[in-house]
Amino acid sequence: MKLAGKTAIVTGAGRNIGEEIAKLFAKEGAKVSVVDMDEGRANAVADMIKADGGDAVAVVCDVADPADIAKMVSATVDALGGIDILVNNVAISDNKDIFEITEDEWRKTIDVTLSSPFYVTKQVARWMVDNDRGGRVVNVGSTSGFKGRPSAIAYTSAKGGVANLTQSMAVQLAPYGIIVNQVSPNMTGSPVGKEVFNRDRKVNNLVGRPGEPDEQAKAVLFMCSDDASFIAGANLFVDGGTMAMAPFSSPATRKDGK
Repeated sequence: MKLAGKTAIVTGAGRNIGEEIAKLFAKEGAKVSVVDMDEGRANAVADMIKADGGDAVAVVCDVADPADIAKMVSATVDALGGIDILVNNVAISDNKDIFEITEDEWRKTIDVTLSSPFYVTKQVARWMVDNDRGGRVVNVGSTSGFKGRPSAIAYTSAKGGVANLTQSMAVQLAPYGIIVNQVSPNMTGSPVGKEVFNRDRKVNNLVGRPGEPDEQAKAVLFMCSDDASFIAGANLFVDGGTMAMAPFSSPATRKDGK
C-alpha cells in the first residue's frame, strides 16, 4: 500500500474527483478526512470507505472560512491522530463572461477556488510544523488556469492563481519537509458545480474522450506517494493532451448580434 500509516485531508471529497481521491487513498492504506460543505455527501463517502474496510471521518467545513477550517483541522486530528497529506480539491465556477458576472459571484468564486487552498494549507502546514513532521500537499488546478476561455472568467483567474500559489507554497514550505505539487485536469467527470457526467460530451484532446475521475485520483496518489519523492513545485497536466494542442479554445463571439 502506497499510503500505509498516513492520514489525509481531501477537500471537496463528496463527489466527482474528490470522492475518487478519498476512496483511492483509503484503499492505499490512508486514514481519510472527507471534507465537504454537504454533510450528506461527506457522510456517504466516509461510510463507503468504512464499509470497504477503510478508516474515514466526515467533516463539514466551509473552506473559505478560516475559523471553520481551524475546527476541521482539530476534528481531523482528534479523529484520525494527525495529518500527513492535504489535497486541496474543492472549487466552484462562475461560468460567466466579464459582462455577465457580478462582483459577489467574482468574490465567491475567488474565495472558494483560490483563497481556500491558501487558508487550508496555512493551517495544516502550521500543524505539521508545530508537530515536527513533514507532509505532502497537492493542489488540484485546471487547464483553465493557463489559457483564456469565452466564459468562467473568475474560475480561470482563480486557477491561474492556484498555479502560482502552488509554486510559492512549494518554495516556502520545503524547508519544513512539506512538499507541494499540483495536478491539473481537463474535462473530467461532471463539470464543476454540475451533477451529470456526460461521457459523450464534446472534448478537444488527443485521447478523444472526457477524463474519468479515478484517472485524476491516480495522479494525485502518485504525487502523494514515495514514487514522487523527487518531485516538488511541479504541475502535472492530466488532460488527455489538451495543453499540447492549439488552439485551446475558440474566440468568444458577441452576444448582442453585432
